[in-house]
Amino acid sequence: MAEIIQERIEDRLPELEQLERIGLFSHAEIKAIIKKASDLEYKIQRRALFKEDFINYVQYEINLLELIQRRRTRIGYSFKKDEIENSIVYRVQGVFRRASAKWKDDVQLWLSYIVFCKKWATKAQLSKVFSAMLAIHSNKPALWIMAAKWEMEDRLSSESARQLFLRALRFHPECPKLYQEYFRMELMHTEKLRKEKEEFEKAKMDVGNLDYPEEILKGELARIIYKNSVNIIKGAEFHVSLLTIAQLFDFAKDLQREIYDDLQALHTDDPLTWDYVARRELEIESQPGGEQPATKQARAVEVGRKEERCCAVYEEAVKTLPTEAMWKCYITFCLERFTKKTSSQFLREKRLERTMMAFRKAHELRLLPEFQYKQWIELLLHHNFLKEALEVAVAGTESFRDSVTMWQMKLQVLIDSESPDVAVLFEEAFAHLKAQICLPLWISWAEWSEGAKSQEDTEAIFKKALSAVKGADSVTLKDKYLDWAYRSGGYKKARAVFKSLQESRPFSVDFFRKIIQFEKEQESCKMVNLREYYERALREFGSVDSDLWMDYIKEELNHPLGRPENCGQIYWRAMKMLQGESAEAFVAKHAMHQAGHL
Repeated sequence: MAEIIQERIEDRLPELEQLERIGLFSHAEIKAIIKKASDLEYKIQRRALFKEDFINYVQYEINLLELIQRRRTRIGYSFKKDEIENSIVYRVQGVFRRASAKWKDDVQLWLSYIVFCKKWATKAQLSKVFSAMLAIHSNKPALWIMAAKWEMEDRLSSESARQLFLRALRFHPECPKLYQEYFRMELMHTEKLRKEKEEFEKAKMDVGNLDYPEEILKGELARIIYKNSVNIIKGAEFHVSLLTIAQLFDFAKDLQREIYDDLQALHTDDPLTWDYVARRELEIESQPGGEQPATKQARAVEVGRKEERCCAVYEEAVKTLPTEAMWKCYITFCLERFTKKTSSQFLREKRLERTMMAFRKAHELRLLPEFQYKQWIELLLHHNFLKEALEVAVAGTESFRDSVTMWQMKLQVLIDSESPDVAVLFEEAFAHLKAQICLPLWISWAEWSEGAKSQEDTEAIFKKALSAVKGADSVTLKDKYLDWAYRSGGYKKARAVFKSLQESRPFSVDFFRKIIQFEKEQESCKMVNLREYYERALREFGSVDSDLWMDYIKEELNHPLGRPENCGQIYWRAMKMLQGESAEAFVAKHAMHQAGHL
């Protein structure tokens, strides 16, 4: 192995001598490079190989290349690149080839190889890397798309890109993304050909001998892909995606019309079709010749007309297809338009009226999903329509009696209305809901009580909640209870709550960190209390949380009544309890802390 390493170092000498001769590196720097290179070579030549060693090798060489580039720029020297940079690039490629042969399945490694080649290697070399990667990872459509895009956009080879897409489709004949990108590529290729022909014609050059078939210039290849793909991949969503791509190309008006007509003919029973057709009305100009209205008021009227046309389509849609999904599309559109900013009072009022009407109709037909009841109530509350909000909330809880969200919304309406029935409704909600999903309600009740009731009432709610909520959910409640205790009764109250809960597992680390912070905020911060809190926290988290141990050590060092002599014992206790990466992290933090105090 020593001979191999020596040989590889000797192979470097010509480029290193050139670096020193032309003044890019000093003799001392060259010696340091040789020493570092020897270490890196040893790690990738030994019997037990590790991927990290190859990555470190490559990263070092890339850093060296970038440093050479910067120094060349600084001194204005651009010669000898074949002897220096090309030699390093060739060596890095060899290391990448070895690594990718050993760890074939590591896609990230292949992608790093590609990124390197894009910056430093030739296009022909990168093409070979893509081929090697795809031979192993042919089951990943995204990699085929990446390779085809590179062939099309960087190598300017539409034929190579086409061949890659065709090969990819043999492996993945039902992959929508492949068809979408292949469709886009053919349209881009057609657009490029049309521009080329146009330039030739502007220059009055004869294009008779050049290959510009009329069918290709009209986008016939893209049309073939479209026809084949919609026969294989059904559904309006895919159909709309192809139409969206086609609309990016002005020359493809005929193709756009064909796709649009097919969409309406083939997918009448799909809400997405109606949604697309309705939204399309926003793009159609009302004015002849596409003239824009001159005044703000005229523009608002024009936008209003477009939205009316959209809603007319949606109204037809919900009659033709009276489903929850169709109403969802309609209401989503209304909300989007309502939230769009406008200075026109007329437009704002019209949008609000339209949105409320859509919610009401869907509700009457019992086709409103839970999350849209929530949106409706929020909209009503935002506009202070409290009576209507309560009616909707009551209807929502009747339709979704097992939903915590709906009960929360109903309670929110009562709270905003300052109703005297809030506490009664909380009790009613707990009677209807399963205990394991009630955590958000308990938190809401406690937060409401803090502002509306006495401390005794709020504490009673926290205690009641902790007796009802068990397991991981109780962790959040304990943190909230401790925070409330400190806010409402100061440190003394917080310490009493901590004492009452300190044996009621489970906890979060934050529970202990909060009480530690509360103690430190006191004028007479007692080290004996801090030790108590740290010791209790370490009983729970001492085997996983290296920061707790470090903070304990810092406290003993920095507190006026701390005992620095305890730090050694705390350190060894930590080393016994911490495992794996936590132990390594602790050692590193401790070493940094000691270095900072030297």
